[in-house]
Amino acid sequence: MKYVVIIPDGGADRPIPELNGLTPFEAADTPNLDSLARRGRVGSARTTPPGFTAGSDVCTMNLLGYDPARYHTGRAPLEAASLGIETIPEQWIFRMNLVTTGQAGTREDGLMIDHSSGSITDSEAEALFAGLVAHWRETDPDLAADFELTPGVSYRSILVDRSGCSYAGMNSSPAHEIPRHALADELPAGNASCERLIRLMAMARDYLPGHEINRARIEQGLRPANAVWIWGQGTRPQLPSFLQRFGLKGGMITSVDLLSGIANLIGWDLIDCPGLTSYHDTDYAAQGRATIEALEHFDVVCSHVESPDEASHQADWETKVAAIEAIDREIVGPVVEALRQYGDPETDPESDGWRVLVLPDHFTLCSTRKHDNTPVPFLMAGAWVRSVVERTFSERQAEESDLHIEPGSDLMEYFLRAGLAAKAR
Repeated sequence: MKYVVIIPDGGADRPIPELNGLTPFEAADTPNLDSLARRGRVGSARTTPPGFTAGSDVCTMNLLGYDPARYHTGRAPLEAASLGIETIPEQWIFRMNLVTTGQAGTREDGLMIDHSSGSITDSEAEALFAGLVAHWRETDPDLAADFELTPGVSYRSILVDRSGCSYAGMNSSPAHEIPRHALADELPAGNASCERLIRLMAMARDYLPGHEINRARIEQGLRPANAVWIWGQGTRPQLPSFLQRFGLKGGMITSVDLLSGIANLIGWDLIDCPGLTSYHDTDYAAQGRATIEALEHFDVVCSHVESPDEASHQADWETKVAAIEAIDREIVGPVVEALRQYGDPETDPESDGWRVLVLPDHFTLCSTRKHDNTPVPFLMAGAWVRSVVERTFSERQAEESDLHIEPGSDLMEYFLRAGLAAKAR
């Protein structure tokens, strides 16, 4: 059996007035998704467990079959695994964003304006990170000596405190969850060691606004990376491999360090796909081709697309609809067509068969620019997957279904195993 999981990150949403009260999934032209849904099953899954906030770290781990209550130690450690950063249990790992904050002397002074600094490029971010580390070492060498910074993709980086200081009990807010919030009200808290992080952020606010890259961005009408935000703390987790749990070999296609890190920790290979970005300028067609090619080498291929989520965080419903349509056209359609070569075991018992699962990891609302913990819609189609009620793929159709998976960590087992007893008969 061949399995494909397609994740349009943050694709689920609430009805949007500008879309005549439809959600982006409902408004988008998605013939391939709707055809799959009519032939398969539509339902919902609670990918955000009780006690957690909705985020790709928790939700993706959950939908891949790993209960966050048991395995999740923080978001940053997952991204650190993607970058090959080695730590010991006593060392704490953080995510650090380059962000845009309101200019001094304006009504936006001190507010979080953009969690991604206007989708800053990798090369610009790397130069800013390098300059910032040098500034830290010059300004407070004793503190800076304890920290190691590794740039990620675009505005993202990983910060490791190798001093042995504990941050247990620390509370932090994801940068993308506090748009237009006063940063002074959201600073890390709950542990005395938080002052170390607050000091690093204060030094960044002194240094970054005057950097030549930020001056150039302002001249071009782009948002400057004039501050950093530290969050997502944790220590390295230990996860059993997917092969151990399910007996299947998996591969991941993604442009996001977080997903790469989860793949690394569960023993999946990362599948190279040039042309991917986290935004709507990504090469959707290349991702569709890479997913198809990977089927020759893996039992399970997970194809993750970040663009709907980034569009939501910018309250850009038009781009979100366009991203969903591109995923349907360039990834879902070609991938399902390629899967057909593996046959239908209901009519040909000698064929391998296939299944496909499509779902967002969480809701991301254009109205608030934030994640939401509502159970997400999913569709599952392929061998031995049938429903007596034909549905299209949307949040409303999933809510009306009688198929609701809770906890969400049960979804992967259901996708891989449900109904296969019929094949043995």
